[in-house]
Amino acid sequence: MQKFRIGNGYDIHRLIEGRDLIIGGIKITHEKGLLGHSDADVLVHAIIDALLGALAMDDIGTIFPDTDLKYKNADSMLLLKKVYSKVKNSGYRINNIDSNIIAQNPKMMPYIPKMRMAIANVLEIKDSDISIKAKTKENLDAVGENLAIEANAVVLLVQD
Repeated sequence: MQKFRIGNGYDIHRLIEGRDLIIGGIKITHEKGLLGHSDADVLVHAIIDALLGALAMDDIGTIFPDTDLKYKNADSMLLLKKVYSKVKNSGYRINNIDSNIIAQNPKMMPYIPKMRMAIANVLEIKDSDISIKAKTKENLDAVGENLAIEANAVVLLVQD
């Protein structure tokens, strides 16, 4: 009998001037970027937490603390690769990922195919095994007022 594990993850970062906007491992054209110790890739951070949650491990902030200078401006795709190693070493593989990027601006749809391919490549899955949807907050709250971007993700792991 196969064993399954489900995890969910969430992240939010404030938009600021003077930083690149990196989401899903892709640089997005925008006048602001996300504030964070690493590159602040909200989508990848949500996926990382979903993977860690499925394995019942610590969260991203515990494993890659913002007090550790080696993670300053870190590429979140490299962090994702490290977490994926934990998945494989635990005897699991990724069945599928479902995720949302919540941003009032910029529009995410043009970038989603590249995000899917980039993340799928790191996680050794087909891009058809990862869903990335774009949502807005209809001008409500910090995201709707263009002050932040958030993301959430759910992952299903299957025992090898």
